[in-house]
Amino acid sequence: MGPKKEGFVYEFEGPYLGPIGVILGLPAVCYLLVFACNSSGCLNLQTLEVPGFPAGMSFVTWEGIVVSVGWFGLMVVLHLILPGQRVQGVKIAYKDDKGASRDKQLTYKLNGALCMAVVYLGAVYLGFVANVLNLGWMYDNYMPLLTGSMIMSVSLSFYLFISSFNKNAVLAPGGDSGVAVYDFYMGRELNPRLGAKFDLKEFCELYPGLVGWVMLNLGCAHKQYTLTGEVGVPMLLVNAFHLLYVADAMLNEKSILTTMDITSDGFGYMLAFGDLTWVPFIYSLQARVLVDHTPELPVWYLLAIVALKVLGYAIFRGSNGQKDQFRRDPDHPSVAHLKTLKTESGRQLIISGWWGMARHINYFGDWVMGVAWCLPCGSQPIAYFYAVYFAVLLIHRDMRDGHSCSVKYGKDWDKYKAIVKYHIVPFVY
Repeated sequence: MGPKKEGFVYEFEGPYLGPIGVILGLPAVCYLLVFACNSSGCLNLQTLEVPGFPAGMSFVTWEGIVVSVGWFGLMVVLHLILPGQRVQGVKIAYKDDKGASRDKQLTYKLNGALCMAVVYLGAVYLGFVANVLNLGWMYDNYMPLLTGSMIMSVSLSFYLFISSFNKNAVLAPGGDSGVAVYDFYMGRELNPRLGAKFDLKEFCELYPGLVGWVMLNLGCAHKQYTLTGEVGVPMLLVNAFHLLYVADAMLNEKSILTTMDITSDGFGYMLAFGDLTWVPFIYSLQARVLVDHTPELPVWYLLAIVALKVLGYAIFRGSNGQKDQFRRDPDHPSVAHLKTLKTESGRQLIISGWWGMARHINYFGDWVMGVAWCLPCGSQPIAYFYAVYFAVLLIHRDMRDGHSCSVKYGKDWDKYKAIVKYHIVPFVY
């Protein structure tokens, strides 16, 4: 590591307190959610009683570790052997080891939707039709799988940090501070690859974590079916909602190539733990709660949940689709009418349509969908952790993006903010 850089702008209350807090805090939250709600009961806000960890369930087992590593390996193999589309990402500017300005444009293999279909449909057939695969094992071994995933995440993070000192590595500006713990957390290398074609960051962003999320959901549904002889409507809704969300991400995999995760952030603990552990085990919280705590919900309530999900998805997909189409072809009939603010950098910022309502209107749709995911759990308070956490995450991402755009566009960003006044929620925030 080099010396601490003067004038470096730290995020997440860095360089020490924030990163160390998150590195230690995220695993603790994952375990605490199991501690607060499981087959023995759920958090009672009136009495503040919690059930504790499930009786007889180990924190770590060799079986859990092997399955976690095997799952990651399976997704790697499917990604490599199944056909996929080759797509170029955006041009990325960087400085070489001599300080000269350069740019590069990487090519990505995209086949997330096919990988997901093979695994998910295969699991549905083997688990629910042929009855030869006990998918409920995932629920019974939830903590060992969680721990196995953490071991994978932390191991990958150390590998990424060590390999980033390769002299040919292109470093992320935000992860090259000279402070080891901060750079370990943020990620030093921008786009680490195995060989010339296997992009670790893009793969981990989607494949093992997102597909693992819906597989854990499926395991919870299978466990409920085994216990009760049926899959309840709330469990069906949660599985369907999450499946739609992940399928949408996979079918629009190309869109991720323009996000800050790919173009700006380094690949370190923050993304590795988030991709491989936080997403599958936190986002499947509602399905896990519903295995043993299914509420009786009236039809009107269920229909209202579906309506809320549809509203959120319409905002989310409509806004993201509009932005992606504009980036690909601003003259396309569906986006040619949009008003824009031309910046000194040559880029155009959309100031009408979906993006005239709020600077991150897609975040609003994303959060509305998240609320719809929690509501099938009825009055179980722990199930709403996701909605609260996600609101905080989106506000923080909006702040990070705002700072980045302020640096990138200068005075033009101030003009843009004067036109598009709201951050995420029109007329509110």
